[in-house]
Amino acid sequence: MSNTISAVAATDVAKPTGVRWKIFLLMLFLISINYIDRASLSVAMPLISKEFDLDPAMQGLILSSFFWTYAFMQVPGGMLADRFKPRIVIASATIFWGAFQAIAAVATNWPVLLLTRLGLGASEAPIYPAGGKLNAIWMTQTERGRGATLLDGGAPLGAALGSIVIAWLIAAFNSWRIAFVIAGVGTMLCGLLAWYYIRNAPREHPSVNEAEARYIEQSHALEDAATPASRGGSWMSYFRYRSVWCMCLGWMFFNTTFYGLLTWMPTYLFKVHHFDIKTLGGASFIIFFSGFVGELVGGWIGDFWRSRGGSPNLVFRTLFGIAAILATISIFFVAYVTDPVAVVVLLSATLFFLRWCGMYWAIPSALAGRGKSGFLGGCMNLGGNIAGILTPLIVGLIVQATGSYFLALMYFAAAGVALLICSTLIDYSRKLPV
Repeated sequence: MSNTISAVAATDVAKPTGVRWKIFLLMLFLISINYIDRASLSVAMPLISKEFDLDPAMQGLILSSFFWTYAFMQVPGGMLADRFKPRIVIASATIFWGAFQAIAAVATNWPVLLLTRLGLGASEAPIYPAGGKLNAIWMTQTERGRGATLLDGGAPLGAALGSIVIAWLIAAFNSWRIAFVIAGVGTMLCGLLAWYYIRNAPREHPSVNEAEARYIEQSHALEDAATPASRGGSWMSYFRYRSVWCMCLGWMFFNTTFYGLLTWMPTYLFKVHHFDIKTLGGASFIIFFSGFVGELVGGWIGDFWRSRGGSPNLVFRTLFGIAAILATISIFFVAYVTDPVAVVVLLSATLFFLRWCGMYWAIPSALAGRGKSGFLGGCMNLGGNIAGILTPLIVGLIVQATGSYFLALMYFAAAGVALLICSTLIDYSRKLPV
């Protein structure tokens, strides 16, 4: 009897395990791989465009094609995560997109390459909505800023690593095709790792102790107690609220600048500032890694401020406002600077502050709760990837029509202003009674 009492007492005072943070470090890794694969085409485009004889408009079409299916599958991907839970969705998506990345290596013309990008987009689509649902399930209210930025931090980290890793593989093997095969096979192995470690709820994970499970459950119970009663509305009832529209539009304007840099920056540095393939890889790494550091800094500031009593509206509006203003100023000055080093510094500053908006991935659970956070995250990312579809095409047409990147950079700066407006109009303080 005394042994039983001692065991219970030990459980009560045990330090919570940190499995939730390990899961989100794994998600950071998976999203990084995601962006290495999608950025690989941008890095290889100077070589592919020469091999397939592609003009700037056709390059923009192929760079855009990934986002056609990626955007279309966002809401279905979020609904799959809500219905079948995140674990199977994340693992399956990772394996399939790795397969399409590898298949791209056998493309002998641009239509085949475009088809593989469509497959890559469709299979990558569920990863973010499912990750947003994991954030709602595993993290507490004062941890979701860091959870969101760990999830979304894979974007700039993967873009940074993709630039340097793919550039190195291309240089080492003198072949973009071999680089694509290596990236694809590695991704498929990562999908198996995701299935092995991720679980759909804390109590399902063998490494979670009672203290961590209870800590998460108690936080969620307090959160649920403050949640307004559901009115039994349909999924589409969310779109009666300004905050949902501003969330989707804000994420679209954020991605206008980010995807514009992701898809066209390597070619811009190559053509305008005459970077060779190795210098291009190093510069891209510095620029996107700055975004990764900025994302983690923003998430830490947001959660620290919230844990000290900062209201959601004050914290998020302030941090998103600072991010939008400073990113806009930096990208504006890129258009007027000719020194290559200064250009890299300004682009690094742009992404450092812009990526604070990775905390947008805390908004779906703030507005919808855990039950429908996958759906709302899919809607948000649909908005973001409308920008992914349009931006590469618009930039390609601007460059072809003007022979310059100036108006493209002004387009990115205007998107930063729109991001500021949308972020300010969201009400982060209450769940929607749908």
